Amino acid sequence: MASTDAVIDYRAAKQSDLDALVALEHSCFQYDRLSRRSFRHHIRSTKRDLTVAERAGHLLGYGLVLYHQGTRLARMYSLAVSPDARGLGLGRGLMQALEHNARRAGRHYMRLEVAMNNTGAIALYESEGYRPFGEYLDYYEDHSNALRMHKRIRRAPVEGHFQDVPWYPQSTEFTCGPASLLMGMASLDPKSECSLTHELDLWREATTIFMTSGHGGCHPLGLGVAAVNRGFQVQVFLSTDEPLFLDGVRSDHKKTILREVHEQFVTQAQGSGVQVVYEPLSLIELEQAVAQGAAVMVLVSTYRLDGKKAPHWVVLTGIDDDCLFVHDPDIDENEQIAADCQHIPIAKDDFDKMAAFGVQRLRAALVLRYQQG
Repeated sequence: MASTDAVIDYRAAKQSDLDALVALEHSCFQYDRLSRRSFRHHIRSTKRDLTVAERAGHLLGYGLVLYHQGTRLARMYSLAVSPDARGLGLGRGLMQALEHNARRAGRHYMRLEVAMNNTGAIALYESEGYRPFGEYLDYYEDHSNALRMHKRIRRAPVEGHFQDVPWYPQSTEFTCGPASLLMGMASLDPKSECSLTHELDLWREATTIFMTSGHGGCHPLGLGVAAVNRGFQVQVFLSTDEPLFLDGVRSDHKKTILREVHEQFVTQAQGSGVQVVYEPLSLIELEQAVAQGAAVMVLVSTYRLDGKKAPHWVVLTGIDDDCLFVHDPDIDENEQIAADCQHIPIAKDDFDKMAAFGVQRLRAALVLRYQQG
């Protein structure tokens, strides 16, 4: 993509740019520098957009954007302009090129972090339509704070329904359900504790014992009973009244255990006041619940997120005309930071496909409301 100023070209980085990229990084940043190995990885990856600004064969700047699989989110990871090229509009040109590429890649939102003392960069981002939506304390290597900003890069912003849901990361590979329930309960009652102790208590109360491999996750009815026991009104929507997750285990013994656990949770739900609806929660009903301020948890398949086919709980945090937003409690520390897992935009059509798990095409959701008094 070329700038309107034909002297400067914006193009994809190549392996031959490595030396120039490393030199540029060292001239622009004292801390939190990308290594030569990182640049090489980003150039080769299909989940990245590393765009450079070049004039007369000289590399003057770069922008790096990360694409998150299964979502409509792009994250501007780094932007650098040579000190010798300041004032040429390269920062703005790089941002526009990166947004153009992100739109072509099907992304709806761009996010970034910027040092709160970097007033020049913040002014640039604001002039391009980015707005603050949070901050991180002690974020950078030099202990400075970061401002989180985002922009809708496809279509003009529209009104929707959004909720203040605290984000809590799951502590184990099998406690996405308890972590999601903690977030949902805390969004309705700030006194509801988000802690490891509470997370593990919920897992012991709601576990299916077994799952696809290793420890079991959590049964929708088990989570519903646990929430009722903590003073919340709960509706559980299930697309079937048959025992769940049987296709995820092979041995007859494990299937027997799963059937018994299912029947126990059915009995507990009936006795505790959980409202069980044996129909999938429709998109319209989901939107209405979010608009009314309810906390909504949905079981999804991780296939579109990480290529695996595991059942996984997420919490809705908002909805607009074409996207649902979710908190994902599972963070890949090798690829992500906490911000990548918060308010993730997922197109409604994509979410509808994600929210059907396994051979059963199981659909499961919990709707929580605060029990007054």
